[in-house]
Amino acid sequence: MEQHCIRHTELPGTSRLFGDLLYHFDRIARFYPHAPYDPESYLNAAKQIVFPADRRAAIVDALRQSNPDNPSLDKLANPNTVAVVTGQQVGLFGGPLYTIFKALAAVKLARSLSDQGTCAVPVFWFATEDHDLAEINKSWAFNAHQHPVQFTTTSVNLPNGPVGNIALQNIPLEALRQALSGMNFAAETMTLVEAAYRDGESFGGAFRKLVEQILKPYGIIYLDPLQPAIRSIAAPFLSRALAMSRELVDAVQARTRELEVAGYHGQVHLESNASLFFTLEGGKRTVLKRTGETFNDKPLADFQSKPELLSPNAILRPVMQDYLLPTVAYLGGPAELAYFAQSEPLYQMLLGRMPVVAHRASFTLLDRRAAKLTKRYDIGLKDIAVPEVNLREKMASRLVPAGITAQFAGTHAAVDSELNTLAASIRGFDPGLEKAFEKSRAKVLYQIGKMERKTAREALRRDQRATADAEYLHNTIYPHRHLQERMYGLLPFLATHGPDLVARIYECVEPGCPDHQVLSLD
Repeated sequence: MEQHCIRHTELPGTSRLFGDLLYHFDRIARFYPHAPYDPESYLNAAKQIVFPADRRAAIVDALRQSNPDNPSLDKLANPNTVAVVTGQQVGLFGGPLYTIFKALAAVKLARSLSDQGTCAVPVFWFATEDHDLAEINKSWAFNAHQHPVQFTTTSVNLPNGPVGNIALQNIPLEALRQALSGMNFAAETMTLVEAAYRDGESFGGAFRKLVEQILKPYGIIYLDPLQPAIRSIAAPFLSRALAMSRELVDAVQARTRELEVAGYHGQVHLESNASLFFTLEGGKRTVLKRTGETFNDKPLADFQSKPELLSPNAILRPVMQDYLLPTVAYLGGPAELAYFAQSEPLYQMLLGRMPVVAHRASFTLLDRRAAKLTKRYDIGLKDIAVPEVNLREKMASRLVPAGITAQFAGTHAAVDSELNTLAASIRGFDPGLEKAFEKSRAKVLYQIGKMERKTAREALRRDQRATADAEYLHNTIYPHRHLQERMYGLLPFLATHGPDLVARIYECVEPGCPDHQVLSLD
């Protein structure tokens, strides 16, 4: 299996904040307390953890209810053990491909820290409290012809109800079976899916069963924040945070202004009446707004008496997570890591510590044909992650005979040189003619470039295979103008490459590498 790396800043959609977190930490150090790729950061973060023995015992007991016989819980019960945490929304058929990359990265980092003397366990947080059904009620695969196929259910939800408890309806298992038909390991893959996804099962339950089966050998602890025992442990934190909501919101607003002044962005923009909370009353997740000393026209005491009905928003949620766990590191995607820049003041005010936040593992997986095509056309991931018409033109240029390409380059250089000489003469003769000359010069060079592009397109028409190759690469690597890991789920890759694929990917996870990796699987 071949692999090589590419910097995230060479890929589309990379924000300045994310790029600086990975490659220029000095620029954003005031927003994050730990440099994610400095080994000392993990030691420093671990030393800052003061995790009460009674809370550790309570969280271990609560997690044993949903993680029976998990040996990692025996380690977590040890007073010196820390947690490497990641998580994901409970999407249909296991969610996007990077879900598995997150989990494997958490396992690899936990094992690496343990080998270095800091006992650590991996924890996967199921985002069951989220209420955006449309976001999780779809999944993508590719079929045997490498064409993208989308799947959805007809599941319904109460307005703004937590997605984790939604009952699945009309699961598109047959559509998935048809899409995977013809792949070498389709039957084994469908057996995994059918064991997890059954009518009446909840989104959270089915997602968990599938992920647990796929990641069974890795000793991951799974945490569902909707579990009553977990909510009970979180109650004191939620009650205190609500009482401090005015100060907390002020701190986040100040941090957001700092980020914007520095040229970055805030993921969440809070209104003055924000509380950082939702409520979970009546099966709905409703925004909790603060007016003076009241919340949704009710006194603070009404909510503090029932903290289990409180649900934190996106920037408070990770702080609650790290109240519940002795977290040394959180591994997330670009948007998640941006939240932490706004959450940092909340960490300091509520916990007095913050974990290392680092990017999850990031991969593009190439099958044999895709790998061969990238070599044949001498193109890489950044060449492919463009609109398909641009990819076709680039591939067409590779089909033009080298002599013609060289002639075009020589002609362009020679004409440009002669025009430079002529421009100097005209400027000396009459400066007033310079503007008209530059306009004509641009037209001459444009016509040469136009003929070069026409020659490339003609080469493409002569080789119809190149059109099919461009479509194949785009569908494989940049489907619908999304990076592969953000659109496709794991299932078509399992069906194509077999059940050992996850172990093969795990071996390529490098906790100390901030880059995106391209893996050729065959």
